Amino acid sequence: MLIRKASAFAVAAILAGGIVGAFAQDAFTPPATPEEAVAMRQALMKEDGGIMRTLGNLSGAEAVAALTTVRDNYSHIPALFPEGSIVGSSKALPAIWENWEAFTAIVDTGVAAAEAGIAAAEAGDAAGYGAAVKTIMGTCGQCHQQFRS
Repeated sequence: MLIRKASAFAVAAILAGGIVGAFAQDAFTPPATPEEAVAMRQALMKEDGGIMRTLGNLSGAEAVAALTTVRDNYSHIPALFPEGSIVGSSKALPAIWENWEAFTAIVDTGVAAAEAGIAAAEAGDAAGYGAAVKTIMGTCGQCHQQFRS
């Protein structure tokens, strides 16, 4: 039930931003403008934030679905940070492009952790799932500390 509420909120936010389906794995379309990049990444981060708040209460198929969304969203992050996309309400720092390898390494760690969490949830491995969630949360903090104002 919690994931449905978080997902409904995220869908409403995406609809309000006019970027329906932008993050679906099969339907992802990279942003056309810096302004669109900012709007898309902010919607993605809000969606992931909502999901992250529910992960501790999920198991089984709900956990798999939630982490699948997080994994897919993480995989789109580099495309949502084209150079020159510090516009409008962006809180991105130039350090992203100055340290692109470090930035994408954090993203890759998040993708790998989400995949591990999916496998753990499918196997009923609560400890493995918890460790994966902890790693993902760590990547959020790590990225925001280094690359966000």
